[in-house]
Amino acid sequence: MSDNNFKPFIPAEKNLPEFTATSIILGILLAVLFGGANAYLGLRVGMTVSASIPAAVISMGVIRVILRRDSVLENNMVQTIGSAGESVAAGAIFTMPALFLWASEWGTQAPSLVEIAIIAGIGGALGVLFMVPLRKALIVQEHGVLPYPEGQACAEVLLAGEEGGAKAGIVFKGLGIAALYKFVADGFKLFPSEVHYEIPAYAGAGVGVDVLPALLGVGYICGTKISSYLFAGGITGWFVLMPLIVLFGGDSVLFPVDITVAELYARDGSFGIWSNYIKYIGAGAVAAGGVISLIKSLPLIIKTFREAMKGYGKGGAGTGERTDKDLSMKVIFIAIAVLAVLLWLIPVVPVNLFCAVLIVIFGFFFATVSSRMVGLIGSSNNPVSGMAIATLLVTTMILKATGQVGQAGMTAAIAIGSVICIIAAIAGDTSQDLKTGYIVGATPYKQQIGELIGVVASSVAIGAILYLLDAAWSYGSTELPAPQATLMKMIVEGVMGGNLPWNLVFAGAFIGIVVEVLGIPVLPFAVGLYLPIHLSTPMMLGGAVRWLFEKKENMSGKAKKDMIENGVLYCSGLIAGEGLVGILLAVFAIIPMADGSLGDLLGGLVSETPIHSNLGGLIFFALLTSTMWVVTKRKEK
Repeated sequence: MSDNNFKPFIPAEKNLPEFTATSIILGILLAVLFGGANAYLGLRVGMTVSASIPAAVISMGVIRVILRRDSVLENNMVQTIGSAGESVAAGAIFTMPALFLWASEWGTQAPSLVEIAIIAGIGGALGVLFMVPLRKALIVQEHGVLPYPEGQACAEVLLAGEEGGAKAGIVFKGLGIAALYKFVADGFKLFPSEVHYEIPAYAGAGVGVDVLPALLGVGYICGTKISSYLFAGGITGWFVLMPLIVLFGGDSVLFPVDITVAELYARDGSFGIWSNYIKYIGAGAVAAGGVISLIKSLPLIIKTFREAMKGYGKGGAGTGERTDKDLSMKVIFIAIAVLAVLLWLIPVVPVNLFCAVLIVIFGFFFATVSSRMVGLIGSSNNPVSGMAIATLLVTTMILKATGQVGQAGMTAAIAIGSVICIIAAIAGDTSQDLKTGYIVGATPYKQQIGELIGVVASSVAIGAILYLLDAAWSYGSTELPAPQATLMKMIVEGVMGGNLPWNLVFAGAFIGIVVEVLGIPVLPFAVGLYLPIHLSTPMMLGGAVRWLFEKKENMSGKAKKDMIENGVLYCSGLIAGEGLVGILLAVFAIIPMADGSLGDLLGGLVSETPIHSNLGGLIFFALLTSTMWVVTKRKEK
C-alpha cells in the first residue's frame, strides 16, 4: 500500500546538480576503494560489509567541506555508484577464486582479466536491469510497507548533511589508524599479526587471535549477537571437535590424510587438525545453513516472487515528473537479451547457450526475490549465499545430466554461480539505493545509470585485485583462505563426483541442523566453525565493545545513539584502511628485488625485538581497541 501523501526531501519540480562529473568521478573512486577493501576482507573472513553509509559520509565530507558545494542529490549519486563496488566484490569473491584454485590444481590457465571483468560486468548489469521494472511496485507503491532498512538509514545520513564534515572525519581517522597499524604489523612486521597458543594439556585444542583492525571493525558492525554466534562456532571446532578427533583418532588414518591423526598432530599441531578435518565439517555446516535459510525463506520467496510479478514493469502509467522517470522498458529488455547472447558468444566466458538461458532464468528469479526481501529484512540478512549454493547444486546436476562433466563442466558451474551471485547482490543493493533516492528526491533513471557505471568500474577493478591477491599470497593460504569460494568449489566437486570426505561433510551438516533446532542462526555459527578461531576471536571482541557502548547507563539516548553510530563509521574506516594497505602490500609482494620481493625487504628492515612476540601483538591490539573508545566518545563540534 503506497503512501500517497509522501513528499521527497527535494521536490520533483526542483532541479539540483545530481549526475555531475564530480559525483561520477568520486563515485567511481569509492566503488573501486570499497570494492577492493571488501574483496580483501571477504577473502580473509568470508564476510563483507555495506559501503552505502561510509560512501555517503565520505562524499559529504568531500563535496560539502572540501569543494564547498551543497547538493544532497550529488551526495546520493556518489553513494549509489560507490556502493555498487562492494556488491560486485561480494558476488565475485564468493565464487571466482575457485577458478584460480582449480587452475593451480589442474595446471591450466587462470581466468583472464577480461573474463573476470565480463562475468562481473554482465552479472552486475543484469542485476540492475532486472530490478528497475520493480521500482514503482516495491519502492513507490509499498513505501509504507517495505522499510528497506539500509536505504532508510542512508537517507537519514544524507539528510543530516550538516554533520558531513565531522562524520567524514571519523571515517578517515579509522582509515588512517588502520592503514598505519596494518603497515607496521604486516609491512615492517614489527609485531606478529597473528597470535597463537597451543594447549598441550588439552591435546588438539589451540587458541589465538588475528590482531588486525578489519576483524575488530566487522565484529562491532555485526553486533554482539552475530559476533557471539561466530565465536561459538569457533569454540565448538577448536575446543570440542578437534580434541575429540585427537583423542579418538590416535593411530587411525582418517581420509583425506595419509598419516595417522597422532602423527599429523605431532607434525602440524592444532592447525593441522583444523585444515584437514574441521574445514570439511565446517563446510557441511555452512552448506546446511545456506539450504536451511533458503527453505525457511521459501514461503516468503514464493510470495515475494508472485507479488513482484504482479507489479513487474507496472505501478501506474507514471506522472512524467522528474522523480518518476525510470529507464525505458524497451531499452531494458533489449539490453537483457543482448547480455544473454554475449554470455553465450564471448569465448572467454565458459558457458554455452543452454547455460546462458539458465543464468537469465535463475538470475531473474533471484534478483526479483532479492529486491523484495532486502526491503523486508535488510541486505545483511539476504540469503545470497543460500541462493548461490542452491544455484550451484541445481546447475551442476543439470550440467552433469546433460554430459557437461570434468573440468569444463565444473568451470561452467562456477561461472554460472558467479553471475547469479553478483545478480542477487547487486539487485539488493540497487533496491536500497533507489529507496534512498526516493526519500531524498533523486531522479530514478539517473541513479540506475549510476548503478551501471559503478558496476562497470568495479568489474574492471575486481579482476586486477583478484589477480594481485592470488599472485601475492595465493588463495587457500592462511593469509587468504577464501572460505566462501573454497566451499563453492567443494560443492561442485562433490556433485560432479569428486573425492570428498563425505562423512565429515555430513557430520557438519547435522551439526548445523542441531544448531537450527536449538533456535540459533545457523549461518554465523557455521561460518565460525568453518573459519579458524583466530578470526572469530577479534570479531567477538569488537562485538563486546559495542555491547559495552550499548549498556552505558550514564548517557542520554541521543548521546548513546551518536556514540554507537560514530563507532560504525570508525569501524568502516578500519575495514577500508586495512583492505587498502592489504592490497598495497600485495603489490609489494610481487615486486622483485635482489633477495626476494619488496615486501620481503620491508619485512627485514626491523630486526627481531621483544615486541615481536605473542605478547607484543596482544599489547598493540589492546591499544588499537582503546582507540574505538577515544574516537567515538568525543563530542563533535
